[in-house]
Amino acid sequence: MGVTGQVAERGSSLRVGVPGQEPAAYEVRVQRGGFDDLATLCLRAAPAHRYAIIADSRVAALYGQRALAAFEREGSPAQLFAFPAGEWNKTREEWARLSDEMLAAGLGRDAVVVALGGGVTGDLAGFVAATYMRGLPLVQVPTTLLAMLDSSVGGKTGLDTHEAKNPIGAFHQPRLVLIDPDLLGSLPAFQLASGLAEAVKTAAIADEGLFAWLEAEAKALRTADLDLLTELIGRAVAIKAKVVEEDPQEAGRREVLNFGHTIGHALEALGGYAVLHGEAVASGMRIEGRLGELMEVTEIGTAERLAALLTACGLDRPVEEEYSAEQLLEAARSDKKARVGAIRCVLLRRIGEVAGGKDGVFSHEIPAQEVLGLIRAALRLAGDHADSLGP
Repeated sequence: MGVTGQVAERGSSLRVGVPGQEPAAYEVRVQRGGFDDLATLCLRAAPAHRYAIIADSRVAALYGQRALAAFEREGSPAQLFAFPAGEWNKTREEWARLSDEMLAAGLGRDAVVVALGGGVTGDLAGFVAATYMRGLPLVQVPTTLLAMLDSSVGGKTGLDTHEAKNPIGAFHQPRLVLIDPDLLGSLPAFQLASGLAEAVKTAAIADEGLFAWLEAEAKALRTADLDLLTELIGRAVAIKAKVVEEDPQEAGRREVLNFGHTIGHALEALGGYAVLHGEAVASGMRIEGRLGELMEVTEIGTAERLAALLTACGLDRPVEEEYSAEQLLEAARSDKKARVGAIRCVLLRRIGEVAGGKDGVFSHEIPAQEVLGLIRAALRLAGDHADSLGP
């Protein structure tokens, strides 16, 4: 079954197939104003006796009552479960507390979990859904651009530990992903920029045409032009959906989605998860773009073009300059993508194309005898680019 799509009013709709998993297919619906249809769409895609809406404290205050009212209009019981906002709360402790609250509320196997929020909520609520009563149906309702483009699609859930990001998790496909770009109107500018990092990554690995479109529209996208953001979400989600459908459990091609993430996850861990994911991935792409050129895998000039677009998107904070090559190396060795302590990165061949590694894999092992020197050189080159931009 292939990714299929149709134009919907003020948005689009994709049907994503995940052979061998439950459900075998689900809809990703991109629809401005779609949040007001939340209960109707949930009842159609994932009928349930009760709905458990999980949101962080910020999103619960913004949209919690609106979501509950939608279910009340449909005569369907729903209950809101909140947890403290912040990546540092995506923990086993919060997973256990939420699960205990749902048990105390009497939710059984006839319930559905609705993940309402950003990527942290999608990961945490998704893991609750994957494990509660041995698995409940899940609906993803992302409220940040980053979550709309990334974590809400693909079925990956997870928790962080002190040692690494998402080392504990499960694949648990949603029954529905409802993306309402109108929710981005309340998103702070720095959160919008963080989401644009994922758009840049998606274009860099798979679509030079989308990359050029981002170069032309970066300024307008930063001002939260909702029509442009709706177009961006539709184009980027279609790319991710195709990759996910080809490799639903990250056994092969799906690895391309990790461009910028080896170094990005290392930076997040070093910063105690206080750095926004998009900022960290932007820094990761700058470094991994330079690594690819230094290793003669990536076409010269690719890293410069990549860095320029990241700057245009408001992603010019040099998070990588806050740490030494030794610190980055040690943190990267703890990443779940590492193999026997070796650092592996997805590298570009050029804008719009990933360079395949050996034996059919899509990442490259950084030579152990050269890794520190390469990271130092990549840090220096990234710093040179930032200096060239001027004050």
